[in-house]
Amino acid sequence: MAKRDYYEVLGVDKSAQPDGIKKAYRKLAIKYHPDKNQGNEEAEKKFKEATEAYEVLSDEKKRQAYDQFGFAGVDGMGGPSFNSQAFSGFEDIFGDFSSIFDSFFGGGGMGGHARGGRRANRGQDLRYDLRIDFSEAVYGVKKEIEYHRQAACPSCHGSGAKEGSGTKTCPSCGGTGQVRRSSGFFSIASPCSACNGEGTIIENPCSDCRGSGVVRKSQKVKVTIPAGIDGGKRIRLDGQGNAPQKGGVPGDLYVYIDVKPHPHFERDEYDLYCVVPISFPQAALGTEIFVRTLDDKKIKLKIAAGTQNGKILRIKGEGVPLLHGGGRKGDMYVKIFVEVPTKLNSKEKNMLKDFAEAHGESAEPKPYTLDQLRRM
Repeated sequence: MAKRDYYEVLGVDKSAQPDGIKKAYRKLAIKYHPDKNQGNEEAEKKFKEATEAYEVLSDEKKRQAYDQFGFAGVDGMGGPSFNSQAFSGFEDIFGDFSSIFDSFFGGGGMGGHARGGRRANRGQDLRYDLRIDFSEAVYGVKKEIEYHRQAACPSCHGSGAKEGSGTKTCPSCGGTGQVRRSSGFFSIASPCSACNGEGTIIENPCSDCRGSGVVRKSQKVKVTIPAGIDGGKRIRLDGQGNAPQKGGVPGDLYVYIDVKPHPHFERDEYDLYCVVPISFPQAALGTEIFVRTLDDKKIKLKIAAGTQNGKILRIKGEGVPLLHGGGRKGDMYVKIFVEVPTKLNSKEKNMLKDFAEAHGESAEPKPYTLDQLRRM
């Protein structure tokens, strides 16, 4: 098969700077590396193709010859020889990306290291969805939840070995937990398949956990829901997730909060909103009414004469406590809804007709200006 243009292979323009060429190759090398694509011949071909293109285009003299004469210009220069100059370039490329290769090929990561560079065990995190009442989210509550998790086997204390027995050094990796093999110019460490990267092999597995070191169990824990929490937030319980196999640090439990709607109140961050109906006479003449807060406190609210439908009144400090806010609260907003009677007796109809006549109501009302609406 004919060779592809080196610039096409790396996906860069002929005017690409060295940093751009390096970045393009790094991306392809990570994607098509043989250790990440074991048994994939197509990926191996693309890896070699990208490597060859990079060695030519990263070398100033080879690139100049290739730009002038094409493949013929670099054939006499030894082709992709992986000389010391090129290799130093590869080290530069992958030096800052060792953590990426570690995650692909079994090296240590952020979880810390054990013997021979093996990553320390950490159990999986777990998720629990908890639905609570509206008022519980506002004022806080304590809940007991029950869930299943992997816990250290009580028979072997998480070791996976039968009582009285132990482990022996893995003969395949010599206890390092890793085997190294060369792939071109790379020397790659990968987890030992014989011991799964542990470095040791259990001689007599525990019969209760079958050598895993963990058993499935039901667990109850108490969760403190802080006042002011909102739906979608989560609470982390350290060490309450799954225990790892054969010892290590347990994961965490994340409790995700879902809040039930309230029949009368809505919430916007730390403010509460509700709608209160009043009659037309109350809105026209003005009055005093009593409204109930979320915690059933009775508050007197003054309705000014001429209050319009949709008017919003604020009651300061009767909203939601600020999460970790030291006792501070949001506000409560009351939206006034002026009720129009739907059923009138003859006396009431006559009274309203007299009112309409006295008020001089028009069959062609003039629209409000925006300034008038803003002042209402």
